[in-house]
Amino acid sequence: MYDHKKIERRWQANWLRNKTYHSVEDPSKPKYYILDMFPYPSGAGLHVGHVTGYTATDILARHMRTKGYQVLHPMGWDSFGLPAEQYAIRTGTHPKVTTEKNIATYRRQLQAMGFSYDWDREVTTSEEKYYKWTQWIFTKLYEKGLAYEAEIPVNFCPAMGTVLANEEIEDGKSKEGGFPIERRPLRQWILRITDYAERLLEDLEELDWPEHLKRLQRNWIGKSSGCSIDFLEERTGEVLSAFTTRPDTLFGVSYIVLAPEHPMLEALTEPSAKKGVETYCAKARQKSDLERKEGKEKTGVFTGAYALHPVTEEKIPIWVADYVLGDYGSGVVMGVPASDERDFAFAKKYQQKILPIYQPKPSALPEGISLEDFTKGVMGGSICYAHEGTLINSFAKDLSLDGLTTKKAKETVMDWLTKQGKGERTTHYKLRDWLFSRQRYWGEPIPILHLENGEKRTLSLDELPLTAPSVQDFTPTPDGKSPLEREPSWLQIKDPKTGLFATRETNTMPQWAGSCWYYLRFLDPLNDKEPWNEEKERYWMPVDLYVGGSEHAVLHLLYARFWHKVLYDLGLVHTKEPFRVYRNQGLLTSRSYRKKGGGYVSPENVEQIGDTYVDKTTKEPLISQIEKMSKSKLNGVTPDEMIDEYGADTLRLYEMFMGPFDKDKVWNLEAASGCYRFLCRFYDCVFSEKVVDTQDETALRLAHKLAHLVRLDIENMQFNTAISHMMTFLNHFIPLAAYPKDAILLAVQSLYPFAPHIASEMWTHLQGAGDLSYAPLIEIDPRYLEEKEVIYVIQVNGKVRANLTMPKGETKESLLQKAQEEANVQKHLVGEIRKVIFVPNKLLNLVVHSKTSV
Repeated sequence: MYDHKKIERRWQANWLRNKTYHSVEDPSKPKYYILDMFPYPSGAGLHVGHVTGYTATDILARHMRTKGYQVLHPMGWDSFGLPAEQYAIRTGTHPKVTTEKNIATYRRQLQAMGFSYDWDREVTTSEEKYYKWTQWIFTKLYEKGLAYEAEIPVNFCPAMGTVLANEEIEDGKSKEGGFPIERRPLRQWILRITDYAERLLEDLEELDWPEHLKRLQRNWIGKSSGCSIDFLEERTGEVLSAFTTRPDTLFGVSYIVLAPEHPMLEALTEPSAKKGVETYCAKARQKSDLERKEGKEKTGVFTGAYALHPVTEEKIPIWVADYVLGDYGSGVVMGVPASDERDFAFAKKYQQKILPIYQPKPSALPEGISLEDFTKGVMGGSICYAHEGTLINSFAKDLSLDGLTTKKAKETVMDWLTKQGKGERTTHYKLRDWLFSRQRYWGEPIPILHLENGEKRTLSLDELPLTAPSVQDFTPTPDGKSPLEREPSWLQIKDPKTGLFATRETNTMPQWAGSCWYYLRFLDPLNDKEPWNEEKERYWMPVDLYVGGSEHAVLHLLYARFWHKVLYDLGLVHTKEPFRVYRNQGLLTSRSYRKKGGGYVSPENVEQIGDTYVDKTTKEPLISQIEKMSKSKLNGVTPDEMIDEYGADTLRLYEMFMGPFDKDKVWNLEAASGCYRFLCRFYDCVFSEKVVDTQDETALRLAHKLAHLVRLDIENMQFNTAISHMMTFLNHFIPLAAYPKDAILLAVQSLYPFAPHIASEMWTHLQGAGDLSYAPLIEIDPRYLEEKEVIYVIQVNGKVRANLTMPKGETKESLLQKAQEEANVQKHLVGEIRKVIFVPNKLLNLVVHSKTSV
């Protein structure tokens, strides 16, 4: 009888005790570096949604070892971050204590799944021996001029007393705690990721990543080619430079818009408009960048000032609007309402002129509208034409675009502006420099000293790691500074290198920092002399397969690529890119149950009556939805409860059987029990008295075909179809009179990457050669892959009338005789057979001449 608890405990202990999956460099063998996106160890522990990607990588790691590869398959913990600090603030428990407890839970759960990680390579980003090198990399960025300080507007959460990234905000509130966010200027450390924008874009072409993920990165970098156009402010003569990808629309500009943060805004605002502008800008500071960019309603205030059009020299009103961001481009946008939907809505709301500049092709006109009506509609504010066509109303003394196409008009305008000194061709990126500092305790201290003479000094390697002092109060100061500001004995020192008095930097690094380079530390985690050994880096890098969730497909990957390129420029790594192949798993969802008045109900307290779900106790009808697994929605399923009832092998098998790896899937416990029954049948088959040492062609044919299909599916990450092949195999194999040992060993080896505990148990029972974890793949005999029978399609006058399963190589004559015996074929053979078309091993088509044939 299959006892999953006993079997899994024994094999897990065996693997840990013998360090079965410890990896070493071996230049005589090919390498395979397979990496999971390491987790943040939260107090909730793992749920089965996390297990999907980890199971897939483990299947591939185990498969590649049996192919003779040296496999590097490590695991670690992304353990700095805001949740642990917020828990510390609420409970007074030091984040280190909480983090270590959570890591122990995660480690136990992962080991209970039987994942073949090399635990000797485990890293924790919040440990001093790790973040010593994170700090060292920062010093290299600083020395290269890629780290600088500036006072900039940031997303600040007063309740938590810290800066938040856009990704940590949702609907104007912090994701952690749901606190309001405001914009305020703060001194920050920033990394010049924009210096690498073009390379980050170009090198995407070399990577084997899903196209939609590459597109996300391209859109975030946001390369635009266009023109910078100078508008002179009428009163001061100051230049307001606006970037546009559509210089062809220059004659349609009826106003320009400044960002609330624009440095010239205060100086150019007319006294009569100052109060309104100041009030508007104060409100804008309460919004995140995301809210400002994506807000449905565009708002603004007139500054009272005007700029001169660079061609016509007409006066153009200058507005301030929060949809323009100060650190995006020049913070100046030209409004062309006739050809831009956003500008069109703004112009209608604030009664700005709408100047038609494009005459569409007749075929592009809205149905029933003449060209004259179209022009009147644009000017009247009822039509916006944001398409191409032929330029109209675009002429002045020195420049005319009328009659030109869009492409020709763009070139003409840019040539003219350049010649006149009123603009220039330029390339612009949406990507902004990386806001790198946080006003938190639980993060890597930034290794900078602010000297009394105004200079800064990075700490040298012999001064690292710089550790934070142990504190009792983890809350930031009322004015938004780090808790480290309260530690004078740590904060103020006499610099031993210069002899000057100095102040330590109190901002800490964001959680992204530790995850930017962890894949490199896995190469050499016990090295205390250098972050990684050069020879080891040359052997293992790049990562051959990186697997993670799509939620980190933009920023984590972008930041890691940026750091890697800096390290490449410094000669510290030999590859331009860290991750050769990237794949993301689909989202695992499950049904949640919510009361109409709010609040979730756990599944065990839900009763289904017909198509309705009700609370078992109150009989109150519930709203049922398929949602992402989460603790707050009470719909998460832990691996612990699944392992206890069905075993890790069943959970692994079911996680992969639910559907294609990269597609979203819905958790269904009944289907999981089906995978358990399959393993029980497999186990009973192996331990059956029908196992024999003799050969049988039918059994070998089934086993070799199975191994061939499963190996192809594993390497294509089509895990669900591989499991389907195994189930089909078992259905055909069990009815055989005897079970040849050679065939069963091949089947057990096929099952092994998916269900390693039970497979190892069965392999040992069958006395398979060596440790199954490294046993070379049994060679597939191509003779057994040849099909003995094929399906012949029988047609009459080109229409299918029968499908016959017959021996491969059937002759035309014998197939014709057999076809004519089929009732459905006979029914349609009314008349004379004039022609017989025969395609060997595929098709027989009978051409019949008869008026009555159908």
